[in-house]
Amino acid sequence: MAASKKASLVWILVVITVVASAVLSLLAPGAGAATTCTPTQLTPCAGAIVGNAAPTAACCARLKAHPASCFCQYKKDPNLQRYVNSPNGKKVFAACKVPLPRC
Repeated sequence: MAASKKASLVWILVVITVVASAVLSLLAPGAGAATTCTPTQLTPCAGAIVGNAAPTAACCARLKAHPASCFCQYKKDPNLQRYVNSPNGKKVFAACKVPLPRC
């Protein structure tokens, strides 16, 4: 039961984050910039970042395809930084051989 509650909480946080990101991107100056950062593209990594699961091939593929500049934005976003900067988040980047940019 605790695992399903934790998974439900993760999905609720993802939905809230997506909505908040969408609103912020619409309100931000230069919203028409070339790089669009969409944190929901990284949902295949949720189990590895929030739990202790190994990252899947889909997770690693999404991390590798995601623009590095987006990770810098996520590291500064109060709603997302706890995932990118967490020990599990860093383990996922390392396991997928994706360098976490210094911002």
